[in-house]
Amino acid sequence: MRQPRAIPTQTRTDTPSSRSPRAFETTMAEPARDVFEASPSDLADTDVAPPPKRRSRFWRNLAFGSGGALISLGLGLAADRLVRDLFAAYDWLGWVGLGVVGVFIVALAVLTVRELMGLARLRTMDRLRDKAAAALLADDLSAAQKIVADLNGLYANRPDLARVREGLQTDAASILDGAELIMTAERALMAPLDARARALTASSARRVALVTAVAPRALIDIAFVVFESIRLARNLADLYGARPGFFGFIRLMGAIIAHLAVTGGLVLTDGVVEQLVGHGVAAKLSARLGEGVLNGLMTVRVGIAAIKLVRPLPFAARTSPVVSDFIADLGKVATDAKTQ
Repeated sequence: MRQPRAIPTQTRTDTPSSRSPRAFETTMAEPARDVFEASPSDLADTDVAPPPKRRSRFWRNLAFGSGGALISLGLGLAADRLVRDLFAAYDWLGWVGLGVVGVFIVALAVLTVRELMGLARLRTMDRLRDKAAAALLADDLSAAQKIVADLNGLYANRPDLARVREGLQTDAASILDGAELIMTAERALMAPLDARARALTASSARRVALVTAVAPRALIDIAFVVFESIRLARNLADLYGARPGFFGFIRLMGAIIAHLAVTGGLVLTDGVVEQLVGHGVAAKLSARLGEGVLNGLMTVRVGIAAIKLVRPLPFAARTSPVVSDFIADLGKVATDAKTQ
């Protein structure tokens, strides 16, 4: 007996190979575009805000310039009137006054030149540090050689670095790597300067801690901390070759304060002092000694900020100083003051 079999009533006109699946009847979607290959016109349509434009300093410079010109004109008219009055009284007195005015003008011109040179040296330090950081990243040999030449010119009049500079010139002739040349210059030139900078910072912090411990008034503590911080920043700037003038030093102190604000303030409580100095020592410290340690640590932070701002090379081959490097010295000062 034959098996039943289904017979189609209509003839199929399409074959399975020619039939397209229903899921693929529509065209495929375009691949997503890479955001890194977007054109500037495409980026303009996005919601990302452009970087803020720097404010123009034209009006501020114009205000300072016009104000300085008015003050100069006023001083000139006052000096002219004074000399005329002196001549009207006595001729010899007028000549003396005229000579004094001439000496004042010469001294003012010399001071102006020195201030401009001090500001230029600070800009040179910033420019050298930025160029050295870029040469380290790019491993640029030609840029590194120029930086080493600038450093040799900067410390050409330093007899304490004469032997170090000679050794650096000998080593630089055989170095063909830009980053290695920068780090070799840092190890050669910055090592003795960093050691002295650490010693200056440690001694200044010790003086602040001792004076705070024995000073009877809080006003004396504040005044001495400010004085010691200013003197420390000045000594560090002279050590690394910046040697700023009056206005250059004001600019340096503003940069130090800004650096401390960016890196965060030093907020130390009793628990933090115990962790830094030690539980045993902190338990023996009086309130005045604890304040001395805190003020000493603040002076250390000022010194570290000044080192980073006046050092002509960034920290690459050598480690940057940190507050914990000076805690042992402050702890010894505290224990010695307590035993005495």
